[in-house]
Amino acid sequence: MDIDKKLVKKIATLSRVKIEEKEVERFSIELSKIITWVEKLNEVDTKDVTPVANPSDIKIPFREDEINDGKIEEKILKNAPEKKAGYFVVPKVVE
Repeated sequence: MDIDKKLVKKIATLSRVKIEEKEVERFSIELSKIITWVEKLNEVDTKDVTPVANPSDIKIPFREDEINDGKIEEKILKNAPEKKAGYFVVPKVVE
């Protein structure tokens, strides 16, 4: 599969990555090579291979979730230069 320049730009936009125009060609070539390599996995005959989710026979026991605040609020807030009502006070960063 060839990744053209248009697709590289679309991928960059969707992933919120800024790339320079001069890098588009290089990424087009590199991504095409990666996709070609991954497509080779489709050629592997896995007909007689048993699917494996966990290669180990170890069973991890489940436990009930417990709500726990850790009882360490005071220790954490000791690191705060300024605190109020159990929270860190920080400068406003949004206008």
